[in-house]
Amino acid sequence: MVPLLNRLRNVCVSCTLLLLFSVPESFARGAKRENSHSFADRSPVIVIGFVGGFVRATDPVFGTVRLANLLRRDYPSGVAIRVFENHREDSARREVLRLLDIDNDGTLSSTEKKTARIVIYGHSWGGSETVQLARQLQRQGIPVLLTVQVDSVRKPGENDAVIPANVEEAANFYQPDGIIRGVSEIHAADPGATDIVGNFRFDYKQHPLSCEDYPWQDRIFMKTHMEIDCDPNVWSKVESLIRSKLPDEAKGS
Repeated sequence: MVPLLNRLRNVCVSCTLLLLFSVPESFARGAKRENSHSFADRSPVIVIGFVGGFVRATDPVFGTVRLANLLRRDYPSGVAIRVFENHREDSARREVLRLLDIDNDGTLSSTEKKTARIVIYGHSWGGSETVQLARQLQRQGIPVLLTVQVDSVRKPGENDAVIPANVEEAANFYQPDGIIRGVSEIHAADPGATDIVGNFRFDYKQHPLSCEDYPWQDRIFMKTHMEIDCDPNVWSKVESLIRSKLPDEAKGS
């Protein structure tokens, strides 16, 4: 009888040890999966726009702002849409990091970075800043779904023609005429990581636009550069690219 009791006691001890070590591990795996799904569900799609030149980020005349206002109307929740002047890239980067910090602990975990869904677009110097912000995010291990440049003009010290490898897709719209003209071709730093959707050329000598709402000095001295910004055909294509990265149904519609 005593040997039998000893064997039963040993079995119970083994079961207890098994529970102590295996159950918390399974809970941890489940919590990790739940945490990852939670971050993905709670993290908004982030859309960052950069205006060109010395344009104000609130000026509704210009294409970057017009598109942002349209998207805000259709996505009152679930999509964080921000527009910045092209000299405020640091502010834009800080806002992206703030929006990604779902648990508000002041740092980004690998899960918060991995679940990031970011789109960046801009016109003129804003196009250059689009690539620059993507490059800054790459240094922090943060992926970008899409970058879109509209007549992108390289800012000093930047390179708007090479798309960093953390960008999944990139598109470039340009026109070849006038004093100010955009980069005609962008290419991927790593073609295996980034898909260049296209370099799309528009000719406003053959098909001029009036751009009546734009400042007179812009229409005179930067005529074709402004025409691509006021071209509804261009922004319709940009909009389609961006919407392809947004939720299927506009929330609140």
